[in-house]
Amino acid sequence: MTLQSIQYKDGVLTLLDQTKLPHDIQYIDCTDYEAVAVAIEDMIVRGAPAIGITAAYGVVIGALQYNGDKDFKIYMQDVITRLSNTRPTAINLLWALERLSQVITEDVNQSIVALEKLAQHIYEDDKSINDRIGKHTLPLIKPNSTFITHCNPGSLATSTLGTATAGFYLAHAQDIQFKVFSDETRPRFQGALTAFELSQAGIDVTTITDSTAATVLQQQDVTAVIVGCDRVALNGDVVNKIGTLPLAIAAKFYNVPFYVAAPTPTFDLTVPHGDAIPIEERDVREVTHIYDNKVAADVAVYNPAFDITPNSLITGLITEHGIIEAHEQTITKLFEEIKA
Repeated sequence: MTLQSIQYKDGVLTLLDQTKLPHDIQYIDCTDYEAVAVAIEDMIVRGAPAIGITAAYGVVIGALQYNGDKDFKIYMQDVITRLSNTRPTAINLLWALERLSQVITEDVNQSIVALEKLAQHIYEDDKSINDRIGKHTLPLIKPNSTFITHCNPGSLATSTLGTATAGFYLAHAQDIQFKVFSDETRPRFQGALTAFELSQAGIDVTTITDSTAATVLQQQDVTAVIVGCDRVALNGDVVNKIGTLPLAIAAKFYNVPFYVAAPTPTFDLTVPHGDAIPIEERDVREVTHIYDNKVAADVAVYNPAFDITPNSLITGLITEHGIIEAHEQTITKLFEEIKA
């Protein structure tokens, strides 16, 4: 069983509240674009693909809210600006908003129809991407193999099977026996949600603390590390949830392949390397408090939401078009072939 994190119907966006998982399964309804923006900011919805899809539907809802007080195109730019400022690192958000901005005209009704059609296309296309990434991952998953993953690159973070987890679901459906170690991913415990969703599907999964990952690599016969990503630079550097970089370093030390599931919408060919990507810093309470209980002293806190993994640590990028090397030449070639 996979939980559906995003549902849209008749102007209402229904989101699975991931801040309540795994203890409670609750959904919230968003009927205005500000509620959608807050849901993204507060991490009710998480994961780069899911954030992009949610923002796309947020634009649709914003258009439906239009009351004629100002020029429609100016109003819609305000909607898009609000949504674009919610999470600065995940490129899927900006990618989706840019696509929707291109179908907005002075004709309100025509724009609403076009926006709804495009948002639904982005949602359906993500489902196809998940499936294709899963099929390219599947050959890596042999009987009795073992994997480590990080954060939540699963069904909760996308429209369906996830990115890094898609191959796990497909392998499980074929009765292939394998094991997954899932980093809990402090400070927001997204990796614990990965363990939750994989266990719900009947997959053999074990939760570990982030600092245990190197020990697992040392002691277990780990087949590969497979993670998702929030943005890929032109040179193949990857931005993903904080804790990805030390995992990649440890995998390199123990000669374990390190793969990144990378849908093409997460590639940003406008940035030459990872250092050019803005890294979101979040509220210090994410570190100092757990479920509103203070667990840290009154000291300074540094809480970046993401880190940058250099291409030299990456074995391959698993895209919906196949597995490629994390280098500018191969990335450029891929996008030239896509455009051809």
